[in-house]
Amino acid sequence: MSPLRSARGSWRALGIVRVLLRHRLDALLEGTAVGGWLWLLKPITRRASATDLPRGQRLRLALQELGPIFVKFGQVLSTRRDLLPPDMAEELSLLQDRVAPFPGEVARARVEAGLGRPIETLFTDFENTPLASASIAQVHAARLHDGREVVVKVLRPGIRQRIRDDIALLRTLAALADRHHPSAEKIRAQEVVSEIESTLYAELDLQREGANGSLMRRTWAGSDELYVPEVFWTHSSESVLTMERVRGIPSDDVEALDAAGIDRKALAARGVRVFYTQVFRDNFFHADAHAGNIWVDLDPARKDNPRFIAIDFGIVGQLTRRDQYYLAENFMAIFQRDYRRIAELHVEAGWMPATVRIDELEAATRAVCEPYFTRPLSEISLGEVLVKLFKTAQRYELTLQPQLILLQKTLLNIEGVGRLLDPKLDIWAEARPVLEKILRERYSPATLGNEFRKRLPELITHAPDMPRLVHEFLSQQVRGEHSLRMRSEDLAELARISRAGQRQTVYAILGTGLMIVAAVLYALEAGGPQFMGIPAAAAIAGLGAFGAFLAAWPRR
Repeated sequence: MSPLRSARGSWRALGIVRVLLRHRLDALLEGTAVGGWLWLLKPITRRASATDLPRGQRLRLALQELGPIFVKFGQVLSTRRDLLPPDMAEELSLLQDRVAPFPGEVARARVEAGLGRPIETLFTDFENTPLASASIAQVHAARLHDGREVVVKVLRPGIRQRIRDDIALLRTLAALADRHHPSAEKIRAQEVVSEIESTLYAELDLQREGANGSLMRRTWAGSDELYVPEVFWTHSSESVLTMERVRGIPSDDVEALDAAGIDRKALAARGVRVFYTQVFRDNFFHADAHAGNIWVDLDPARKDNPRFIAIDFGIVGQLTRRDQYYLAENFMAIFQRDYRRIAELHVEAGWMPATVRIDELEAATRAVCEPYFTRPLSEISLGEVLVKLFKTAQRYELTLQPQLILLQKTLLNIEGVGRLLDPKLDIWAEARPVLEKILRERYSPATLGNEFRKRLPELITHAPDMPRLVHEFLSQQVRGEHSLRMRSEDLAELARISRAGQRQTVYAILGTGLMIVAAVLYALEAGGPQFMGIPAAAAIAGLGAFGAFLAAWPRR
């Protein structure tokens, strides 16, 4: 890493700490190496005016102040409800990814560079004023030469480098948290940063987003329930995405829906059915399904038969067939209040260790679910039940894939919009028939027969090798030559500790050297610019020593 980039990262880290202090979020740094030095910054940090707000709101405001990449960080973090307290997760889900637009002339130039052709040959009209602007890209209205209206999404200039720098900084902060935070094993900071990095880099590839939209459009072609706009591949690349322009009402704008005469009850029920169909029929669901990305068709002919419009396909979700099956079975067991079955499914799915006592897990599941069934069905949230089940199961070493957490967050979004449209919506009544139908079709003898026929050529191809492999295995057993391969987590942990010790030693030596340099420069009254009466060179060496000592601080 270059010295300039390192210095820039250090100042950025200092700025982050000051923003956290401004919003009275000191507790987030307690127990870390940085936490012990907070008293140095508190006298020069002006408190924000709204420090009496709940901590979730203060965290949201702090992320908004830190800039667009940290807004995106908060949005991704809001999907990890297994890592956050409920109040923080709820507030972070409210973060709005809106930033000031960049000039239209710059957007035109980037479209031409991305597509390799002049704007005039691509479009008859291209509006310089954007329709929307976010941290990753902004959208402009345009018209093709055949007269069709389109929207053109183009990446922000310099966004790749900005994300690279901020991810590097988050990696550094995560490493500090791993070494010094008392709850490092529960936070799993590096894992969270990896998830954020994966999400951000996926959103940087607009061709990937276009492919997601194209697949969803093909899956729902001709549907009365969901419309997906067309992707124009001749006008798209990794940095530019051109799609059909659609018009609709955001799904949470109740007043506009009522003014348009839309049947909100039918719309709410349809939204639940669409989501469960995407998850369990298609295994491909829109995972950023907030009201800004899910609209309602304005066609007057659809007042009594309303249809959703989906946009922005940067984040989609898929489950393994195994997780898909066990999740569906869990839902059906919840519908039937079969707590024993829920406990058994968690173990069968591999989400829980096989050593867990089924009766204990059954009792914990009953304690979570039973209070919900005392309410009217219209007040029960399947998303809330799922969140609490997963949190309870964490006590028994629950291990979940990120896609299950993403599904959990999307389910809460869908239920929230559904209840906004129809406060008396019975989500269970709408979801259950969809699940039962899909499970009947997916695991019917005909479907299983088709799956077997598809795999038959593969089985036939490998069949001649089976007698030889069985003979070799049995021969090894008889001769005592069978080898057992193991991966020792203890050995890996010892190697990690050894590497960490070496790094800490190097940083400690570096910090000591820089501290001596700073002391010598200060004592000799080195010339040049000064900062608060201290030679700038000595101050820089002192800051470098401080950073090196932080890096060398032993992990608790």
